[in-house]
Amino acid sequence: MPAPNSTSNHRSAQQAVEQGLLSRILTTLVQFCFFALATLLLAVVIEWVGMVFFWQAQGSSHSAGMLAQELTYLNSDFKRSALVAEPIEFARRCSANFYYYLFQKTGIERGIQWLANPAPQHNPQLHNWVKYAYHLSADYILAAITMTSVFAVRLAVLVLSVPAFVLLALVGIIDGLVQRDIRRWSGGRESAFVYHWAKKFILPSLTLPWMVYLAMPFSIHPNLIVLPFAVLLAVVVRVMTATFKKYL
Repeated sequence: MPAPNSTSNHRSAQQAVEQGLLSRILTTLVQFCFFALATLLLAVVIEWVGMVFFWQAQGSSHSAGMLAQELTYLNSDFKRSALVAEPIEFARRCSANFYYYLFQKTGIERGIQWLANPAPQHNPQLHNWVKYAYHLSADYILAAITMTSVFAVRLAVLVLSVPAFVLLALVGIIDGLVQRDIRRWSGGRESAFVYHWAKKFILPSLTLPWMVYLAMPFSIHPNLIVLPFAVLLAVVVRVMTATFKKYL
């Protein structure tokens, strides 16, 4: 019969493990939210810089064209998904939810409407200044709203591409295990240098496609972003698995 103290210690250890797992999950979610918001801000800033220096004539229509092109890619080449039944509807819901929580829920939409049609003030000079400020910034505000929709659509595409990363990573693991067994039975040696060198590419292969694709100031087919980084992840995982150690 186990002692009461050992049973209590076991329960405490189990609770600590569960709490640690929950805290890691919550921390990861919070970090992802901050990462997404920072990338969205970067995308908006890049679009504004482009409006000033590179596509002055297009103005906010540049971001509108990007949104139309992204939806065209999604509608023509992503009609099926392992995660959702209709990818295009999933992307539109993401875009609508982003707009609701970022602009309507926070009151930004009401603020923009007030700037567009400010109530008459006791100070006519202030009233005219507000209207003039909105006139100067209206195109940039519209571009920021449109870039939020572009960001949401691209985020939906990346979420739908997660199975491709998982599948290619599994292929890399299986092939790496085969190479490890070949090395094991042929008397080869593991290489800690190669293993640690490959390990450094895990995080970039997972984060760079999100950062590059979400902040890119022009439209590009998602496959040109997703597939190269998914293959890179598979190669890195294969090398790590093959060189991890000689015996498991």
